[in-house]
Amino acid sequence: MSTKIKRSQFKTFLNVNPGAVATYALIGDGVKSSKINYNPKTSEETYIHEDNANISVDSYAPVMPVEQTAKAGDDVFEFVDALRKARAVLADAETDIVNVWLYETPSLGEYPAEKQPVSIQIDDFGGDGGVATNINYTINYLGNPITGTFNPTSGAFTPDA
Repeated sequence: MSTKIKRSQFKTFLNVNPGAVATYALIGDGVKSSKINYNPKTSEETYIHEDNANISVDSYAPVMPVEQTAKAGDDVFEFVDALRKARAVLADAETDIVNVWLYETPSLGEYPAEKQPVSIQIDDFGGDGGVATNINYTINYLGNPITGTFNPTSGAFTPDA
């Protein structure tokens, strides 16, 4: 019998201290929904001797849009808000994330994970009167992930050998 996987069993940690000793903060407080859009890039060809197309997946362009309620003191919000205020671009908008698959079997407290270089794109900030402010941003994946394990308690990522 199969078991459903809850969203809380897939966590994303954002490096809020790029360029120094990595400090990973959980993306979660103020975030009600977020998912990875893989955006597959495909090629389609129909050969002269066939009536149906052949479609192959050539690559992916993953992004993770996030809508977060602004909460002073939350490490993720503070980091992203600083990028917004600076209107950070290029390398100044880059950091990394670790996606952790808590639904898989851990080994010595470490779970299968992937570390991914990313750039943070600020989409909008604000909201309606009388309600909390939101910051909407997109995490754009850069290149290939590094597979390994992550310890959510210590915040340590260990790449596969």
